[in-house]
Amino acid sequence: MVARRRKRAVRESDSGVPTLPGYSAIPIKFSEKQQSSHYLYVREHKVREGTKSPWPPKRTLFVLNVPPYCTEECLLRLLSPCGPVQSVELQEKPELAESPKEPPSKFFHPKPVPGFQVAYVLFQKPGSVSAALALKGPLLVSTESHPVRSGVLKWIRDYTDSVPDPEALRVEVDAFMETYDRKIAEEETKAKEEEGVPDEEGWVKVTRRGRRPVLPRTEAASLRVLERERRKRARKELLNFYAWQHRETKMEHIAQLRKKFEEDKQRIELMRAQRKFRPY
Repeated sequence: MVARRRKRAVRESDSGVPTLPGYSAIPIKFSEKQQSSHYLYVREHKVREGTKSPWPPKRTLFVLNVPPYCTEECLLRLLSPCGPVQSVELQEKPELAESPKEPPSKFFHPKPVPGFQVAYVLFQKPGSVSAALALKGPLLVSTESHPVRSGVLKWIRDYTDSVPDPEALRVEVDAFMETYDRKIAEEETKAKEEEGVPDEEGWVKVTRRGRRPVLPRTEAASLRVLERERRKRARKELLNFYAWQHRETKMEHIAQLRKKFEEDKQRIELMRAQRKFRPY
């Protein structure tokens, strides 16, 4: 009973269109040959007060039930008549708060999300969201001017796009490494300039550069260190490894305690004999 209350039920209106409370339904078709329509459920993107969101609420359209064949380019083309679209982003599930994201790579694409997705469509003007909510449709995803591949053709295209051009990849990696080396050189120069120089309050920043520099360990040196450690471990005897070694160690320890006890008894008797009173 609790699960039914929490679950948002999709109901059919008087016209037979399935509706979702709080959402507007936009019918779409993959092509003109398709007889039945698929419905996108859209509403204006809103967040709770005090929650940060990367999408402006008044200019962002939140879309549910996006089918796998509907890409970001398809949504951009379907919703562009409502107004200029700034960006479209597909996700596996809605984001409740702002989270750090890695910049998109030109050569390495994220793993595609199987099944239906959600989308955030950011318009340039707030009035475009109201126009999108009033769309009737049905909208065609695949047309003669903009065909959408599906099935085996889509898999072949995805595989072909996933293989980067070696020369372009080399240029991109070289550019990244040049930028990284330049950044490291600037940080080292800045650290050398600030070394030993007091700040406004008279404090001197102590860095690792003031210590004795450590030579980088090469692969050959690492192998020599590992071999030395292996020989050192081989020379050591495995103490207390077997059960009989445990027993012998305990017996030796008990024998030492008994020997020490007897020595202490003899020493105490000797001390008592020396303390006797002898008047004559």
